[in-house]
Amino acid sequence: MESLKELYKVGNGPSSSHTMGPKKAAERFAERCPSADAYRVTLYGSLAATGRGHLTDVAIRSVLEPIAPTEIVWKPDVVLPFHPNGMLYEGLKKGKTVDSWKIYSIGGGALANETSRLEVPSSIYPLSTVTQIKQWCYREGKTYWEYVQECEGADIWDYLDHIWTVMCETIQRGLNNDGVLPGGLKVARKASTYWVKSKSYTDSLASRAKIYAYALATSEENASGGVVVTAPTCGSSGVVPAVLYHLSTSRDFLRVRILRALATAGLFGNVAKTNSSISGAEVGCQGEVGVACAMAAAAACQLFGGTPAQIEYAAEMALEHHLGLTCDPVCGLVQVPCIERNAVAAARAFDANAYATLSDGSHLVSYDKVVEVMNETGHHLPSLYRETSEGGLAKRYGKK
Repeated sequence: MESLKELYKVGNGPSSSHTMGPKKAAERFAERCPSADAYRVTLYGSLAATGRGHLTDVAIRSVLEPIAPTEIVWKPDVVLPFHPNGMLYEGLKKGKTVDSWKIYSIGGGALANETSRLEVPSSIYPLSTVTQIKQWCYREGKTYWEYVQECEGADIWDYLDHIWTVMCETIQRGLNNDGVLPGGLKVARKASTYWVKSKSYTDSLASRAKIYAYALATSEENASGGVVVTAPTCGSSGVVPAVLYHLSTSRDFLRVRILRALATAGLFGNVAKTNSSISGAEVGCQGEVGVACAMAAAAACQLFGGTPAQIEYAAEMALEHHLGLTCDPVCGLVQVPCIERNAVAAARAFDANAYATLSDGSHLVSYDKVVEVMNETGHHLPSLYRETSEGGLAKRYGKK
């Protein structure tokens, strides 16, 4: 498995695969073909189907148009065999193509083609399943975050400290921003309202309102193109920060314990990314919000003193109950139902943590098995339910 630095990335929303990935590809092609007098970028499949709502064209043009005029060609009905998020970059001189590059945005801002990953990160984790890692924990008398430290080295804590800082800043911005989100659906920001209302409630309802508020804050910032952390993606970026922010502010956990929980969350996300996918275009929203919920549940369970078995149980439960979740954003915007999904998943992560903590940690279905089933389920989902805006809620409430 790769470093957690490849999972947690800071960037602009609303989508790691539809915004961050294409922008990175544009930057690489600009370096490769800087002397073109025009560019043409053809978007295929999911990228074309929901690209306008995800600001894919805006991200690409922000890089290429300062160099030369850029044409975007949309081909939503053409799905290339390697991955639904295909792109063809062409550099033109006097109307003729002088250079071309086919590349795919495979999730989390990463790029690949049929033969290799672009900028292939080194594999630093010798174990790539939670079953193996859990056995290591019990054999060594350690826990998941210590396995992260052993594989990543001490410098991972400086990186995670930066990631946590950005997560907190995003929540604080989101709580203080009002107005309507861009894109045409006229969805009003709700984070600040939920946070204010939480002050008038007591006990469990106040706690739940704050969880919702924190998740909404990040998800609304993401929907507006603000700076977020992929956890594991932009579209699911509200879940993990909401859970950890709520615990850090309500339970007075030391920052070092939050960072350790963030490491454990990343480990579970990394296993899902390695053995399945975190791309909504590939496996549906179960790979985004489902995995985010599992990450948050694992983090919360660790903070509450869970054993390695209980932590795995919390993550397994959180992901299991998102199996089959489709990716059907209305108008291709990461707003409806995406924003609410982040809030509900953050609350569900707490439920999974509580259920697992009350148990002795024994359970029939392993996290690895759920990841395997998620992969099978995702690839059996019809393409119209995998980020194409052609089915589900998107078909009934929006236009491509």
